[in-house]
Amino acid sequence: MTHPRFPKDLLQRAADIRLFVTDVDGCWTNGRITVHADGSESAHFDVKDGYGMMAIQKAGIEIAVISGRDNPAVVARAERLGIQTRYMGQMEKAPLIADLLAKRGLEPHQVAAIGDDLPDLDLFARAGFSFAPHDAIPELRDAADWVTATNGGHGAIRECCDFLLLAQAEGRS
Repeated sequence: MTHPRFPKDLLQRAADIRLFVTDVDGCWTNGRITVHADGSESAHFDVKDGYGMMAIQKAGIEIAVISGRDNPAVVARAERLGIQTRYMGQMEKAPLIADLLAKRGLEPHQVAAIGDDLPDLDLFARAGFSFAPHDAIPELRDAADWVTATNGGHGAIRECCDFLLLAQAEGRS
């Protein structure tokens, strides 16, 4: 049964997704950076986003992180979630997503991506399906196939994961 919030044609387009490529700052987080007096940083994550990421991995969708910043808190969170593929401190995202597709033998229609700012347009250009958090910059919202109802760091990733799980289920029915 199709979820009333997600259009059936978009669910059908996303039914074959096998890889979900994510930016972090502004997607997993609200985009704010807390810098402590000692220079270390901390980040805040939504536990519901984490559950969604674990659920799609269990369903056979791999997650890859491509982040413009290298934050140890993000690496620790990704490790806890079982995300093995991580490219941290990488502003040039196009070659990385192209390499991921080639190494895994995937076609663009099998890849979804989420991003919130201009460097993420490279992800959108290589992915067959794209998401943007509600509070992404206008250029990303305009380029996205689906804009989440929630902001980055406040359930946007979970919404994407729920969408992908439902798309998989719809594809099997």
